Amino acid sequence: MTTFFWEPLLGLEAMRREMDQLLEQIDPTRRSYTRSAFLPGVSARAYPLINIGEDKDNVYVEALAPGLNPDSIEVSVLRDQLRIAGEKTAINPDIKAEAFHRSERGAGRFTRVIPLPTEVEGDKVKAEYKNGLLLLTLPKHAEAKPKQIAVKVS
Repeated sequence: MTTFFWEPLLGLEAMRREMDQLLEQIDPTRRSYTRSAFLPGVSARAYPLINIGEDKDNVYVEALAPGLNPDSIEVSVLRDQLRIAGEKTAINPDIKAEAFHRSERGAGRFTRVIPLPTEVEGDKVKAEYKNGLLLLTLPKHAEAKPKQIAVKVS
């Protein structure tokens, strides 16, 4: 009986995700968009989970993405926007969704657009997939690097 009441909310959650993906395709530069989940106690989850850091020359991205087919990973950069896409295959695709008691591990295609702290050189990005981590080194655009200014003493 409980399942009956939650099924409409699950449908709304799926519809919200589809709308999010559509809006990101229309305008991937949106930064102020905040997501909310329809289901109580469930926050919107972004995949893959990421860490972003930087030094004076590069921006570093670590994306936690275990179980990906490395051939499906797509990385692209446009100015200060990073796009990561790929596909996570199901371990056993023969098991029907209704047979699961719990399903926390998603499968299927994903796309994530991430705003970067500064513009980067898209043609010089280095990417490595190792032990379930996608490691990216994104060189900062020359104009985004800090400049040392000499001070004259008079």
